[in-house]
Amino acid sequence: MSSRKRFQISGLKDSVRKGQLLRAIKQLGGIYTGGSIYRESTTHLIVSHAVLSEKFLAACAGGKWIVTPEYVLDSMKHNEWMPEAGYEVNLSVQSPGSSNPVRAWREKVARGVVSGAFQDWVVLLTVADFKKRDTIIRILKAGRAVVYLQKPGSMTVSHVITQNGVDDPADDCTSLQQLALHLFGEAFSGLKWPAYQPHSESSGYMDDMDSSSENVMEETERVGHTPDTGLVSGLQSKLEDYLFNAGKLKQKRKLVYPELQSSYLSCPFSQRGLAELRNVQFLLECSFFPQALEELQASLHPGVLPPAPHVLSLLQHALDGTADPYSLSMFSTTLHNILRCNSPRGSPAYVKYYQQILQCPQCKTGLWSLLSTSFRFCMSSTATCHSLPSPAHPELIRFHGDLQEFILRLFQVELHAMNSGLTAGGQWSTILGSTFWTMWERSVLSSKAVQQLVQLLVDAYQWAHYCPEAEVVVGQRLVLCLQEMLEVVMGLWCQAHSVLNRPLVDKSLQDLGEHIAILCLAQDMAPDVLSELIPSMLYCPLRVATADALYRFICRRNVIAMGTEPLSLRKIVSTYLKALGSLCARRPAADPSPRLRTEPALTSCASQKPGSGSRGSECADRPGKENIPRGLNRVNAAGETLLHRACKRDQVETLLHILAQPGTDVNVKDHAGWTPLHEACNHGSSACVRALLEHSPTLHLSSQVGGVSPLHDALLNGHVSIAKMLLQYGGSDLLKIHDKFGRTPMDLVPTATLREELCHCAAEGDSLTPGANAVHEVQDLALVETCSWLLVCLLLAYQELRDLPGGGPPLHLPPRQAQVLLDRGAAAVTHGWANAKLAQLAHDLEVLLGMERYLAALTPALRRCQGPHTQILVQLLDDLQSDGQLLLVPSAAD
Repeated sequence: MSSRKRFQISGLKDSVRKGQLLRAIKQLGGIYTGGSIYRESTTHLIVSHAVLSEKFLAACAGGKWIVTPEYVLDSMKHNEWMPEAGYEVNLSVQSPGSSNPVRAWREKVARGVVSGAFQDWVVLLTVADFKKRDTIIRILKAGRAVVYLQKPGSMTVSHVITQNGVDDPADDCTSLQQLALHLFGEAFSGLKWPAYQPHSESSGYMDDMDSSSENVMEETERVGHTPDTGLVSGLQSKLEDYLFNAGKLKQKRKLVYPELQSSYLSCPFSQRGLAELRNVQFLLECSFFPQALEELQASLHPGVLPPAPHVLSLLQHALDGTADPYSLSMFSTTLHNILRCNSPRGSPAYVKYYQQILQCPQCKTGLWSLLSTSFRFCMSSTATCHSLPSPAHPELIRFHGDLQEFILRLFQVELHAMNSGLTAGGQWSTILGSTFWTMWERSVLSSKAVQQLVQLLVDAYQWAHYCPEAEVVVGQRLVLCLQEMLEVVMGLWCQAHSVLNRPLVDKSLQDLGEHIAILCLAQDMAPDVLSELIPSMLYCPLRVATADALYRFICRRNVIAMGTEPLSLRKIVSTYLKALGSLCARRPAADPSPRLRTEPALTSCASQKPGSGSRGSECADRPGKENIPRGLNRVNAAGETLLHRACKRDQVETLLHILAQPGTDVNVKDHAGWTPLHEACNHGSSACVRALLEHSPTLHLSSQVGGVSPLHDALLNGHVSIAKMLLQYGGSDLLKIHDKFGRTPMDLVPTATLREELCHCAAEGDSLTPGANAVHEVQDLALVETCSWLLVCLLLAYQELRDLPGGGPPLHLPPRQAQVLLDRGAAAVTHGWANAKLAQLAHDLEVLLGMERYLAALTPALRRCQGPHTQILVQLLDDLQSDGQLLLVPSAAD
């Protein structure tokens, strides 16, 4: 793209002065683009003063330079382009104390905060005058809005602009005044904008269109400018600055290892030292391994890669258990020196070399096979690619730990190189990317290797918790290495997809979190093991997803519906806290075991106890397709998935197996719109209905096809026991659904006795909804303590993830702006905000400011509970309330 400056002029009627500007632009090497409409290629707009023209609005929305004529004339005097900042139009002069919106939008676009002022706007434009309509379209598209002339069927319209009113009263109507208000904020009221004058058909278009496309203000709506308008604009600016600073702080904390910058070199391949390496081959043939290692260590130089067969021979000698401690230590040092002198950084030759030397010398099935075998060997598991020395002596266990840490450091070097812009290829050309994702798995976070990694993590925590005291240090080292490796793996995949497909990243993290939750519950993990596993997850988004999934699963298994809305601070302090209050009333089961009481295992490996030799690792980590149900991804001619077919045939074991797979959509629909729950209710598969209710926190009980809900389906086919189950879970809300004939489920019940029974079940479901009754004493301390700890982890991780006060940098918000947010509500304040993250922060802050209301509804039993985790949760909630109150208290600076 050309770096030459491209100019347009707006609102300048002095032909002499305009001629001077055109000559100066040409002499300085710039390009003048004439015409009466805004051009996307424009880099600079020249105006003598703020004018409500198409060019002015579009240039501001697109983040272009808007300068005065003096910029060009002064540049002509100095015979070079001057810095634009001193000549930029300043609208804050008309509104003292406010920032310059023209500069603010330009800086946001330049920094990449937004692509345009109307980013994420979906606009329905219903203006009859085609000239006026085209003008508005150019302004909106300059700000990166999506414009429709007819209401789209597949997208939600965020704004409507009309000439003679609003066609659909349900939509939010936006006038051009509101566009200008969105662009200029407080400065809007301080400027005297000319009113729009209808364009005469006989006047024609002049070069700068003063009467039509220059003055495009529509007066069809009156927008009241209240004193709160400036506060809202200031609030938006404050929160944008806060998120920008929080982003910079996170960037500093990003997975970048400063010591790797200077300690690990990436050099071209060199022939130097190859002659010395010939001695290594001779020593290896004579089985002089310590001497071969010393010779190899002495011959290492940048760019010199020891032959892969030599390294594999030394690795085989180490893994066989016959090497002495000195040789094991020397070999670990040699591997680190090879990496230090020859960092891969995406180079195909180096990547191929490390893939050759980092594999089992006997099986040669790749790096992941070697790594998973090493982890399992340290946990005394027999599920290895081939038999290894048993019993393992401590020095060999220590070597395996060193090998795991070396591979982890190799992955960290690659991720550091990518974060620093030093990688020659993309993410998938690295050793890390090719180890955990095949070519066909790159769009999926939960690849087979990633699933095996999280299975190893869960097994390692189980083993470390129950291992003998002599192996405690080994267990701690093992789980730390696995946690760091999982963080690196998550960082690479999310970094590869977050820019272009953020919803995919969020959904994939949620699916993986649910998968980890299923693994924990299926292995009947003790609460104290959970309390170690969840907080130690180093990747914050995954920590949030896992804690959320575990809490939802526990509530679902205690017959508490959690809703399907996205996670937010409001959901945590409202829905989740009410659910915890309901759990306080649950009485302990007959089994006094402190572990989480769950339903039968969801995986075939769950029946193996965590104290056994393999702890289920052999089944979960075995390569192949044993853990994936046959035909999982097949869809028949009717659009039915394996989940539909299992529910129709009441195959509960198959259903549970499917639910254990990450990413399973339990609400998937066939071509007619029927869900698996519909099929189970229709065919009387009561076991499948129960399994869906107890193991699917996101199950939609009110899904309808032509008004037929699952409850309608059950009653129409005479499956009364299923109808009772649905009402016990969903409550009386399910009885209010009407089919296309206007019938409620009760209209399908033939007898009064049965209607009474169903009403009783619905009342039972209503009584089990969160917060139905106040509870003063905790009945099951172990359960409440576990759930309290999960909520503590979830709250702290959510604060960190969403940059809330306490989890991010300090937020200095003027009390008046905070009060406006509290009084008007985040929904009204954020209307029209293009940045979804900014709007979510405002909604969370509204909850933070009103924490007193949520704490007032806290179950008394939680405040009286003496459990340490519950006390921490209550204290954390009180701290959140204090943080919110501080935002409303004026400081000395205010």
